[in-house]
Amino acid sequence: MAVQLKQALKVGAYIIKQRLQGRQYFPIVLMLEPLFRCNLACSGCGKIQHSPEVLSRNLTPSECFAAVEECGAPVVSIPGGEPLLHPQIDKIVEGLIKRKKFVYLCTNALLLEKSLDKFKPSPYFAFSVHLDGLEEHHDKCVDRKGVFQKAVSAIKKAKAKGFRVTTNTTIFEGADPHEVQKFLDFLDTLNTDGTMISPGYSYEWAPDQQHFLKREQTKALFQEILMPWKLGQKNWNFNHNPLFLDFLMGEKDYECTPWGSPSYSVLGWQKPCYLLNEGHYETFKELIENTQWEDYGHKSNNPQCKDCMVHCGYEPTAAADAMNFVNMKRALSSIINI
Repeated sequence: MAVQLKQALKVGAYIIKQRLQGRQYFPIVLMLEPLFRCNLACSGCGKIQHSPEVLSRNLTPSECFAAVEECGAPVVSIPGGEPLLHPQIDKIVEGLIKRKKFVYLCTNALLLEKSLDKFKPSPYFAFSVHLDGLEEHHDKCVDRKGVFQKAVSAIKKAKAKGFRVTTNTTIFEGADPHEVQKFLDFLDTLNTDGTMISPGYSYEWAPDQQHFLKREQTKALFQEILMPWKLGQKNWNFNHNPLFLDFLMGEKDYECTPWGSPSYSVLGWQKPCYLLNEGHYETFKELIENTQWEDYGHKSNNPQCKDCMVHCGYEPTAAADAMNFVNMKRALSSIINI
């Protein structure tokens, strides 16, 4: 498993501190979206459906730093859009690293090779490259041929320069478990620093609304995909708390904690998560205090949340659960072999 010891210790200490201070709602990962522009039009994403006025906007480095300091999350994920299109993305990353945040810059890798000289390797920083499967499947998902090969080449170049590189994969309805397993085998050959996988769930503006997974479909599919890993037959290098993977297989019954991974963009703080198009708050304090959190999550009977098992809502739950003594040994298997 690939979770860094330094990151795991910092996140664990942070969670304990929040509990000791009596805080019920606290973020673990900030999803910082400095722009919505992209150089691809993936079928499962709707970010480029925003108006031209919104697509032309960027968060400034100072706006990014203010959001990070306002919410206090120890981990910052930078999705988009395509973050490497941001003219000051290197300054944003540099400032976050100075603040000792663990930063994952999410990229489709089309611009990665020529952008490497803008960044410096750091234990606090990783490129998270979007790969949804092997070549034919991935290029179909992003609706452009050649993207897979370009991404793989960029991963190799980044690793050769000493950068931490992870990958992120979304699994949709109709995925062939054996093909996904072959893909995970392939990722092991790249010597990356871990892969993240998550089920696709209905995003209102996504062009393809036909292939998002239902809850029972998710459990059955991930049981089949992850069974060789569960049985110890495969040692796939996941950058996940294993409790979250147990949840995907239906072995844990978690409730969503959407406050654990809030989203901040050029529009403000998303209400209450990026999958729901319910508007934005101006401040993080408003998001936490004005949101009726009991109206969201699987047990709320909110139809929009009924089938969701996406990482942004449930991986924070798993991280908090890892602090319970009975789960510590299982959680530590993501750092050392136990």
